[in-house]
Amino acid sequence: MSKKNKLKIIPLGGLGEVGKNMMAYEFAGEIIVVDAGIMFPKNDMLGVDYIIPDYEYLKKRAGQVRALVITHGHEDHIGAIQHFIEDFPVPIYATPLTRGLIEGKLLRNGSKAKVQFKTVQAGEKSKIGVFSVEYFHVSHSIPDAVGLGITTPAGLVVHMSDFKFDHTPVDGWTTDFAKLAEFATRGVDLLLSDSTNAERPGWTPSESVIGPGFDKVFAEAQGRVIVATFASLISRVQQVADAAAKSGRKLAFAGTSMVDNVKVARRMGYLEIPDELIVPIDQAQKMQSHKVAIMCTGSQGEPSSIVGRLSTGTNRQFDLKEGDTIVLSSHPIPGNEETISKTINRLLRRGAKVVDDSVAPIHVSGHAAQEEQKLLINIVKPKHFLPIHGELRMLMRHAELAQELGIPKENTVVVENGQVVELVGNKVLLGERIPGDYVFVTGESIGDIDHGVMKERSQLARNGIMLIDISLDKLTGRLLQEPEIITRGFVSPEDAETLIPDVQELVNNLIHENGFDDEKDIINAVKSYLHQQTKRRPMIFVTLSKA
Repeated sequence: MSKKNKLKIIPLGGLGEVGKNMMAYEFAGEIIVVDAGIMFPKNDMLGVDYIIPDYEYLKKRAGQVRALVITHGHEDHIGAIQHFIEDFPVPIYATPLTRGLIEGKLLRNGSKAKVQFKTVQAGEKSKIGVFSVEYFHVSHSIPDAVGLGITTPAGLVVHMSDFKFDHTPVDGWTTDFAKLAEFATRGVDLLLSDSTNAERPGWTPSESVIGPGFDKVFAEAQGRVIVATFASLISRVQQVADAAAKSGRKLAFAGTSMVDNVKVARRMGYLEIPDELIVPIDQAQKMQSHKVAIMCTGSQGEPSSIVGRLSTGTNRQFDLKEGDTIVLSSHPIPGNEETISKTINRLLRRGAKVVDDSVAPIHVSGHAAQEEQKLLINIVKPKHFLPIHGELRMLMRHAELAQELGIPKENTVVVENGQVVELVGNKVLLGERIPGDYVFVTGESIGDIDHGVMKERSQLARNGIMLIDISLDKLTGRLLQEPEIITRGFVSPEDAETLIPDVQELVNNLIHENGFDDEKDIINAVKSYLHQQTKRRPMIFVTLSKA
């Protein structure tokens, strides 16, 4: 095969990290994009709302992008669509529930972009330019999730997004093993597979094991039960509703995204919750506590979420009551452990009982563990293997599993965002390196904040700031008044009373006796002195005016 007939696989998000999944496939000047997700900021990313993939590569080839194909409706796969469609007015291919969740999200965010949706079903096929895309159902923690079989002139690629081999899923719809086996009979040139649980041995438990866990928590709770999870975990909503009905409780939903997603899923038949079970949150507050359950967002302890605000007593709609049981029905996203721990401690101080998956079986992962990942490889029998969705250590472990099953090391490739992979002939090769960095979103600002700004914010948070205002006589160069010094986040007011006069004296001496060329001399002198005295390095700013 000519090298001109090569398929480029372009990871723009989700490789080397957990979140903001986005993969592009390019052949003969045509591109399809799979997923457009967000990632939540880490603890040191101060002031950042969320992060989206860097798809500058696609912007330079905007005329070649043919479609956006979505595998399922979780935020790490659909959260960046509102930004993507502003740059690429292409059709979005999605299953019915996924489409409904995307439409609801765009409406909430006030998006004015005209979106052309192509609704697809598992078992169907779409012809998109040179690509033929087949959709097959996979079990996950949300209904209507699909994997993709992508046929190109370079070969057949199976894109196995988030999945697990759950034989008793909540929605009763198991992964399509027959389709995976059928791909194998055709010959799979490359398998891309979810690596989130590649370090976890054994099998991921079925979603069905959670039901009894919720039943027990609801039966034993003396007061209200407040269940926190992701707004897009539709299967979990069904399980909570079932537990509420069994325990004689009414169910209220709190949080705009949770309320909207439940409406969409009920309207489309993906949630079976009788009308009489649901009450508005205002009515729930007036009911006896033991007859109420509330479902909301905030299982990751985010400060702006409902659970985050409940822990600090700042939630507007409702507050904690004595005897409330808070159920955190999710697993910590890597990097969020500290935030969740602090939130739990605050909830406990406010008198709530907190239940997470270390206390009761109220959460299972939606991702395949090692034995399921091995089974997938054995069913599909790919010639080449590319692990996706996970931090580097997860990708590496997944590649090792593939090699243990007989895929040659030279046929497995581990890459991170920005490293293009090429499928050409019977080989998988490394291509060019393109940008694959974070794009920070803060309010209306998209990409205006870079790593330099984040470094400055981190330094300000750690060491504080000192402002020195100097007024000089423009003729004599002498001080017109004592330098004004303001500190924030550096030393206590008591310590400042001693430190500030010393800094003023240092500046006086530098100006009147030693001389200085510009503000940098003052900054360097003060910085050196403060480090000697405090072993800390605050950010120092000098304003110099002459009159």
